[in-house]
Amino acid sequence: MRRGIRGALATALVAGLALAATACGGGGGNGGGAGGELSGTVTFWDTSNDAEKATYQKLAEGFQKEHPKVHVTYVNVPFGDANAKFKNAAGGGAGAPDVMRTDVAWVADFASLGYLAPLDGTPALDKTADYLPQAVSSTKFNGKSYAAPQVIDTLGLFYNKKLLKDAGVPVPKTFAELAAAAPKIKEKTGATALYLRGDDPYWFLPYLYGEGGDMVDAHSKTIKIDNAAGVRAFRTIKSLVDSKAAVTDATDGQENQLKALKDGTVAMAIDGPWDIEGARAGKAFQDKSNLGVAPVPGGSTAHGSPQGGWDLSVYAGSKNLSAAYAFVQYMSSAKVQQETTDKLSLLPTRTSVYDVPAVKQNEMVGFFKPAVDGAVQRPWIAQGNSLFEPVKVQMNKVLTGAATPEQAAKATGDAYRKLLKDYK
Repeated sequence: MRRGIRGALATALVAGLALAATACGGGGGNGGGAGGELSGTVTFWDTSNDAEKATYQKLAEGFQKEHPKVHVTYVNVPFGDANAKFKNAAGGGAGAPDVMRTDVAWVADFASLGYLAPLDGTPALDKTADYLPQAVSSTKFNGKSYAAPQVIDTLGLFYNKKLLKDAGVPVPKTFAELAAAAPKIKEKTGATALYLRGDDPYWFLPYLYGEGGDMVDAHSKTIKIDNAAGVRAFRTIKSLVDSKAAVTDATDGQENQLKALKDGTVAMAIDGPWDIEGARAGKAFQDKSNLGVAPVPGGSTAHGSPQGGWDLSVYAGSKNLSAAYAFVQYMSSAKVQQETTDKLSLLPTRTSVYDVPAVKQNEMVGFFKPAVDGAVQRPWIAQGNSLFEPVKVQMNKVLTGAATPEQAAKATGDAYRKLLKDYK
């Protein structure tokens, strides 16, 4: 995940645009006034992956059927580039989209810089009582709403049912059980037990939560990453790789993990619902029922997986706020969320969608909904996304032997104290 901070002048400029647009009711430019017919263009930056983007493009362009005078310009922006690209465009005052599919960890950050339009009292926030409360939490900053929840997710353990059966081992409930089963999996099937994402710090969180730890406590403003639980988490990933229970890669982990799972060279991987369709496209899952999903294994004291997901945010400097609000309302509607679940098995953020029979019968929703209900919420603070980079650096050092788990935990905590001046 990339990050960057723009200057105060750019922040003030975009914040001023937001205030001006709000003052005139968001109906300026070619968007149409209150009660008027919407027109003009809405540029939508979609950050979905290769297996999802065709579906999202079709859904986005479906907005034009309801508003024929509005043209939707769909742009797929790779996730790894999206954060920095949006900040550069918004900070420069040109080239930013009207609407962006925003990672839940980015909302408070973008809002703190003045780059997002507040959505309270606009059509973008429609039927808010229907949203899952935990999905709403990621859209808030300083008491205002800066996004509409689109999908919610968490991590689970994807596993190859045939490989585990051939090895004669059950689905592991803890990382200790996984490590113990690894030699038998290798002997009986030739596959490595686990692909461990060493390139993305988000994937470190289950190990941290599994030890009863956390990055920070935002309520007490306390750094927690460098306590005993943090040390144990770094020790766990080191042990799994050193014992050859897991294979890892410091680069391109997303693609390499998915390929290893699809090809059957690993028996298990920790992943999310966004990769269900991608995994099922592989030769190991020509029989789609061969893909199993279970809770992420626990650590020595607990089970835990981070709450993730995607929100829809509106650029404060949009010249077509009325149409942008309507587009967000459409893309976060129960109808579109149901279509997203039907086609991609992604989890809705609206409670009413879970009552739809087709959604109730979706196997992956059946697993991931309880997992989401038990997921750990991350600190929804402006610096939340920035907390990951120090973890990423230290994960690499631990996995390559350049730092001990104790050194990595301490270095991460020191980095957090420089970032969060008022935390202890």
